[in-house]
Amino acid sequence: MFDLGISKMALIGVVALIVIGPEKLPKVARTVGTLLGKAQRYVNDVKAEVNRSMELDELRKMKDTVQTSAREFEQSIHAGVGDFEKQFRTDGTPAESAYEPAVSYPSYRHPRKNWRLKQGATPHWYKARNGVRTRALSGAARVARFRPHKISQ
Repeated sequence: MFDLGISKMALIGVVALIVIGPEKLPKVARTVGTLLGKAQRYVNDVKAEVNRSMELDELRKMKDTVQTSAREFEQSIHAGVGDFEKQFRTDGTPAESAYEPAVSYPSYRHPRKNWRLKQGATPHWYKARNGVRTRALSGAARVARFRPHKISQ
């Protein structure tokens, strides 16, 4: 950028000493140093942002190429499956779709579990047989359960 040697810097220093004066020169030098530091940080931030945007563009291009190759692979697999179904179809009826299987499978049925409820490994039938408490009782319910009953006469 600028070709500043020691002789040129010394000349600038002497001119600054004469023009500004010895009392204000340290304050001006400090101000110029902070401004140069801020300028360098700004330039470095701009360079980093440009590099990030270039890397982001490269990643987008790479993502697009991977997605197109995946789509092509998926289409080739589906075409192969369709050809395979046509070749091994024995009843002579045309296939409904290349994506639908000839055999119907049962649909997925969610197990009736509550994911919020932590369940132990011991089965309920074992707990019921051995008298293990499976539900928590409040204090009042516990007192009512174990209170001696009045014998009516």
